[in-house]
Amino acid sequence: MALKASASICPSSSSYPQLGSHDSNCGLIRGLNLRYDLDKCCNWKCCCTSLGLVAQRALTPVEDEKPTVPLVDSSLAADASHYNDSKAFHKDVNLLPRPLTAIDVSSSPRDGSKVRVAYQGLPGAYSEDAALKAYPKCETVPCDEFEAAFKAVELWLVDKAVLPIENSVGGSIHRNYDLLLRHRLHIVGEVQLQVSHCLLGLPGVRKEELKAVVSHPQALAQCENMLNDLGVVKIGSPDTAAAAKTVALDCVRDTGAIASCRAANIYGLDVLVEGIQDDDVNITRFLILARDPIIPGTDRPYKTSIVFSLEEGPGVLFKALAVFSMRNINLSKIESRPLKQRPLRVVDDSNEGSAKYFDYLFYIDFEASMADPRSQYALGHLQEFARFLRVLGCYPMDTVL
Repeated sequence: MALKASASICPSSSSYPQLGSHDSNCGLIRGLNLRYDLDKCCNWKCCCTSLGLVAQRALTPVEDEKPTVPLVDSSLAADASHYNDSKAFHKDVNLLPRPLTAIDVSSSPRDGSKVRVAYQGLPGAYSEDAALKAYPKCETVPCDEFEAAFKAVELWLVDKAVLPIENSVGGSIHRNYDLLLRHRLHIVGEVQLQVSHCLLGLPGVRKEELKAVVSHPQALAQCENMLNDLGVVKIGSPDTAAAAKTVALDCVRDTGAIASCRAANIYGLDVLVEGIQDDDVNITRFLILARDPIIPGTDRPYKTSIVFSLEEGPGVLFKALAVFSMRNINLSKIESRPLKQRPLRVVDDSNEGSAKYFDYLFYIDFEASMADPRSQYALGHLQEFARFLRVLGCYPMDTVL
């Protein structure tokens, strides 16, 4: 019975539903009609950008496409010379790519000359470092929010997204756990990045001159000892690269930033101190997301990520975890998130009142491939008493820092 049940949750096109329709035949028919209409009605080109991208993707592989329009806002380039004259800043950071937003992703140009990877933040962010570690020759596409990166993949504007999921010091990024459930993307890989925070300042500034430091709240918390010794004011920023850009543009000598060495090179700042984090071992784990799952193998260590919910009852969670233990499958991550559709359940067992309980979703990473019969038996067993079960992805483990 367990084996029969497991067949419905193996990685396949039926068990990995996509957001919207991905029928290959229909996609080609729509794509051919769209190309015909575009030739006849050029004025419709802007309105049909997102559909045209689907047709283009269906007909031509990413590697064979040629660059068309660079993802640079022309208004930024127009303002660059005026800004340089007014601020006397020697690097034109306004020519860097503008981050995609959740609103404008559907109308952004598509340059398919190489693999395009979305990340959250500005150029120089640690997420971009992770994307370049996974795909050294990729074209990175900045997004202003995590959800914008998800949508960019869904709308075929990029091929992959690399987003943080947990940090060895700060813990889990709950927002991305919630977005994994909301969107129908698949985890196809992971990247572990060693984080080394640097204190940055304007050229010629010494760290003793600083009165304020700007960075992401997590980075500020991870460098608390150094900041307390300097006695500076801590100022929050959306991400570390944005902090470096702010210091570079404002040109305030007594304000520094915490970011990476690469961010210092991009924004023309000096590295005042390297490796200022409190914990030497500071590792962030990133997930690689794609529209389609990969075919799992057994030739190397694999990891499988799932999410499920359980019926209420004594020992139900113990039984859920036991299906892996009895098959000698190691669990590397367990995370629980409130089930938002059913946040509270009221149980009335006595005449004295009622007790309120939260319903939870459980996210689990286990170290086994879906091609391994043990995994299929375990998930088939889990499905017998799980109210909901979804495989988020099966992917090779990153064992190199």
